[in-house]
Amino acid sequence: MQMPMGVPIARKQAARRLQRVVFPQTHALSYHSPARHGTDCNAINVFTGIFTAPCGQSSFRYFALPALQSRPATGICARLMLWSRYFIPTSKETPADAVVPSHQLMLRAGMLRQIAAGAYAYLPIGFRVLQKVKNIVREEMNRAGAIELHMPAMQPLDLWKETGRDEAMGETLIHLPDKSFRRGTVLGPTHEEVVTEIVRAYVNSYKQLPVTLYQIQTKFRDEERPKSGVLRTREFLMKDAYSFNPTLESLNESYERMYQAYCRIYERCGLPYVAVEADSGAIGGDASHEFMVVTNAGEDWLVRAKDGSYAANVERAVMAPLEKTASQEQSTLAEVHTPGKATIDEVSALLKCSPADMIKTIIYEADGSPVVALVRGDHEVNEAKLRKHLDAVSLELASPETIQKLTGANVGFAGPVGLNDVRIIADQAVSTMQNAVTGANKTDYHYTGVNSGRDFNITESTDLRYAVEGDRALNGSPFVFEKCIEVGHVFKLGTKYSDAMKATFLNENGKSIPIIMGCYGIGVNRIMAAVIESSHDENGIRWPASIAPFTVHIVALDTRDDTVMSTAMKIHNELEASGLDVLLDDRDSRPGFKFKDADLIGIPYRITVGKRGLAEGIVEFKLRSSDDVQKVAPDQVVSLLQDHLAQS
Repeated sequence: MQMPMGVPIARKQAARRLQRVVFPQTHALSYHSPARHGTDCNAINVFTGIFTAPCGQSSFRYFALPALQSRPATGICARLMLWSRYFIPTSKETPADAVVPSHQLMLRAGMLRQIAAGAYAYLPIGFRVLQKVKNIVREEMNRAGAIELHMPAMQPLDLWKETGRDEAMGETLIHLPDKSFRRGTVLGPTHEEVVTEIVRAYVNSYKQLPVTLYQIQTKFRDEERPKSGVLRTREFLMKDAYSFNPTLESLNESYERMYQAYCRIYERCGLPYVAVEADSGAIGGDASHEFMVVTNAGEDWLVRAKDGSYAANVERAVMAPLEKTASQEQSTLAEVHTPGKATIDEVSALLKCSPADMIKTIIYEADGSPVVALVRGDHEVNEAKLRKHLDAVSLELASPETIQKLTGANVGFAGPVGLNDVRIIADQAVSTMQNAVTGANKTDYHYTGVNSGRDFNITESTDLRYAVEGDRALNGSPFVFEKCIEVGHVFKLGTKYSDAMKATFLNENGKSIPIIMGCYGIGVNRIMAAVIESSHDENGIRWPASIAPFTVHIVALDTRDDTVMSTAMKIHNELEASGLDVLLDDRDSRPGFKFKDADLIGIPYRITVGKRGLAEGIVEFKLRSSDDVQKVAPDQVVSLLQDHLAQS
């Protein structure tokens, strides 16, 4: 029999023990004031209609709510969420080791707990946000035609050796050598090798292609210095997808579907993202884009043309060639004594020249062979560009012993004059220099008056450097530099992995050819942090409704007043019935304390129910993103919220 709203249910036993009450046709919600009866108040599951409560206490109030037949599936269990019975360990103090706002606020709002360096536990409201982000990602991946699977975090090292990435990943790849059965295994920072192994085992015909597989899985990187909360960790959650295509045209179609899916994901998560051209790094491949969020907390830099015509990350940015300055009379080549002065700053100070007048000579080992890179003294070698130009798997600075053997001098005194029997690549800007200063390949000596063509020849030149202030896009528009967080990356891999791992298929002509691949990654944890970085104020987080831990926050003042609590519960029940998830702050605390907590955790809509307002027939409605407070009748709250959500 369905019970009318507000009718008390008599207790059947007085002893303190658990009693289960089942409502066959209704879902029950209750409120038990902790201020009057202690804190033994349990929540009712509004999906099952089952309430478990301790007996033997006085003055329980129960309210029945019609079954929520139309409630949409959110992936999060809908329950009566009373702050007094939930787990939200907020803090007034900012942890000393938290530097960026997202890290500070996630800790203060009770979302995270650091368990080890670079490893975090997600506490209940943090986990709710994480789950909502995952749900959006999953929905958009499915919408784009990708198929979900799950792959192991522990992977055989032999797969990584097949592609050569065991060396390319370097020390960030976590090896597990401690026990015999784990030797030869690693914890995966990504899954290109594993997914390629799966596909090569089962796909052998063009009729089975294209196919895109994805997972949402924990990854591991041996970060030397984890920092900035979840922005740089050793353990992180990632969505990684992989497309397998029979032709380049098919790859382009898969890439575009993933690109558009990413745009929808970030828009739904409320992120102000920028898509930029990017370098493929250790993943490899032919083309890629990164999705960036501009913030001072970022560790990456993006470069944008002022006219909006171009955007790239700083590693990928291509700039207009520098023009040669007005021709100068060539100075005489001279060897000068520079004792103990080995750096650009030291030499330029001693010789009273600008760093821009010096040629910096950097010696590398590329796949085991020495190679020399020349850049202007105020520029830096972009190793990603150099590696790509050399088509090298490994690239690292040469050892002092190699430098001594090649130049006959200590580190800091190398230069292109008289340097023979080694491959030398000059940055384009070096070709514009006149009467330059550079190392003399002799310890404690430099040359002045150095000119290419007379003193050394440039036989190989390309863009080898990072863009800097003053550079321009190819169309002449000045560059603008902004700090940013990377939240996603898409790659056209081509046949890099299928060639290495012999993942082939038979095409329409019966010819065996390598599968063409793409890969697509999203940092799920990073989306949370990036949203906070882009949407917070001095009081706390400002969540978008789509990923907020709760959509609505009801703050009940005067919690000892039955009218206040019954009104708050009625609003709660109606909002839940309309499909919204709601947190009800029923704590017997000062209003200012509760409002500060509300601003800190950042739920987008706040309803304040108090005795004074109810005497006037109103409750207060406030957006977290605004200081304005709107007074509305309690029975207008649901329609008002629905209007706001429809417009957001």
